[in-house]
Amino acid sequence: MQPYELSIATAAEAIRARELSPLELVDSVLNRLEQVEPQLQAYVSVGADAARRAARDAERDVAAGRLRGPLHGVPMGLKDLIDVAGAPTTASSRVRTGHRAETDSTVAARLAAAGAVLLGKTHTHEFAYGLTTPQTHNAWDRGRVAGGSSGGSAVAVAAGAATFALGTDTGGSIRVPSALNGVVGLKPTYGLVPRHGVTSLSWSLDHVGPITRTVEDAALVLSSLVGHDPRDPASLTAPRPQYRPNGTTDLTGLRIGVPHNYYFDHVQPEVEAAVRLATAELEGLGAQLVEVEIPMTRYVQATQWGLMVPEATAYHERTLRAVPELYRDDVRILLEAGELMPAGDYLRAQRSRTLMRQAWARLLEDVDVIAAPTVPATAVKAHEETITWPDGTVEAVSDAYVRLSAPANITGMPSLSLPVGHDTAGLPIGMQLLGRPLGERELLRVGHAYEQTRPARPLATAQTTA
Repeated sequence: MQPYELSIATAAEAIRARELSPLELVDSVLNRLEQVEPQLQAYVSVGADAARRAARDAERDVAAGRLRGPLHGVPMGLKDLIDVAGAPTTASSRVRTGHRAETDSTVAARLAAAGAVLLGKTHTHEFAYGLTTPQTHNAWDRGRVAGGSSGGSAVAVAAGAATFALGTDTGGSIRVPSALNGVVGLKPTYGLVPRHGVTSLSWSLDHVGPITRTVEDAALVLSSLVGHDPRDPASLTAPRPQYRPNGTTDLTGLRIGVPHNYYFDHVQPEVEAAVRLATAELEGLGAQLVEVEIPMTRYVQATQWGLMVPEATAYHERTLRAVPELYRDDVRILLEAGELMPAGDYLRAQRSRTLMRQAWARLLEDVDVIAAPTVPATAVKAHEETITWPDGTVEAVSDAYVRLSAPANITGMPSLSLPVGHDTAGLPIGMQLLGRPLGERELLRVGHAYEQTRPARPLATAQTTA
């Protein structure tokens, strides 16, 4: 096994034991990046020389006994909405031409303090306003969408061009590309990870979280990100528990809710079969499966768009009026549509969110975790704009991908997406686990228990569509 194939946990142990140096690890990942990047286009920019300098610094620290933790010397990518001092934050948009961040975002500063090595900035759908990231190709099939908006981060991790990465999630933008590329994506509880220095899409829906190859790795990264930051008005002052799973696969006494509505409506048969098989595996580990009804499903889409669209338009108000021609057409149209939304619609969406949070809180009194598909379909071909379901219903790809992930953004609940198989075309399938606010530890425990029962997952093959 090459160093670029290692998980964070395995690489960290090898570095601690002096069996692997940070420079060897970073060199291996950079070489892999150079090999796959021309086909996948996951990165906006790569700073190979700076990464190697940081790896040499980490190597000296380790040799001197100054190991900072499991991320020390581990190479990462950051979604290009996340400020790094002295580097551009392009948001994959011409609007940001010439931009350069003056200071680190909170998450970039915390990862640097943990010793992580920055490889570069990864592509996003322009200003995170989309679910496909069109400039990046799926890590398993270059003719298919990467998912979005954190498509570059997910593809880099899936292909071995980063050991881990950060993404942002406003309506599924960590979990969707993670599911479509066969990696792990965690959207934490709203406010758990500070967003200072991160370009916003929708203030009341935005989250920052890790994309990794294993659930254990997601826990390791999360541990370095959490903690109150007064510069983010939504930042929580919650205690910082130990997120790393204890390794047990015993789920005795855990109640897992399996929805009988909404999450399995208009879902590809292979996706449903893989997720139901995964829940059966959890039952085999001692969990109790409980059929549940998802509340207020008819209001999910209207509430998500009713919150996101006007907030995004408010954020972009000045540049939209000054340089509308610099936005991609799909993003500009959405931003202009936000100018037409009445204030009453936004207020009704806020009220709907409040009622939805209350209803989900009641639901999660009866179960500990909910298990469901992350997305209803595997990665579509790059030119496909709609999905036609067996009953004749036609759904836009972006609507389909956001449909099952939006409830966790609206309510602020944590949600973990993890791979649970592949379809007959070899494309990854994801299952999401949803839990109570600040319930990340339980989600990670369940996800890790499932992962322990499965064989190690290979890196993406980056094949071309037949």
